Amino acid sequence: MAEKSQNVQDVFLNYCRKNKTPVFLNYCRKNKTPVTVFLVNGVKLQGIITWFDNFSVLLRRDAHTQLVYKHAISTVMPTTPIKLFDPSQPATEEENS
Repeated sequence: MAEKSQNVQDVFLNYCRKNKTPVFLNYCRKNKTPVTVFLVNGVKLQGIITWFDNFSVLLRRDAHTQLVYKHAISTVMPTTPIKLFDPSQPATEEENS
């Protein structure tokens, strides 16, 4: 049973290393980090990420919530620096490419 649990953990960690977007968005959501979202058409949105899925992000500011489709997003910039991974850990070959 411990071997199966370790395999699941390895698969999850490998997924997180390859797909940093959900890890980044989830960190911002859980910590209620204010973000600035730049759209591909140049519009700047600001708020807190309250929810996201594979296709969209819910952004809240004051009493308003906006549904933003990911294909329209150019950049998501947190207002404060965040630390997703431990820099003391060596990067894998995939992360360097």
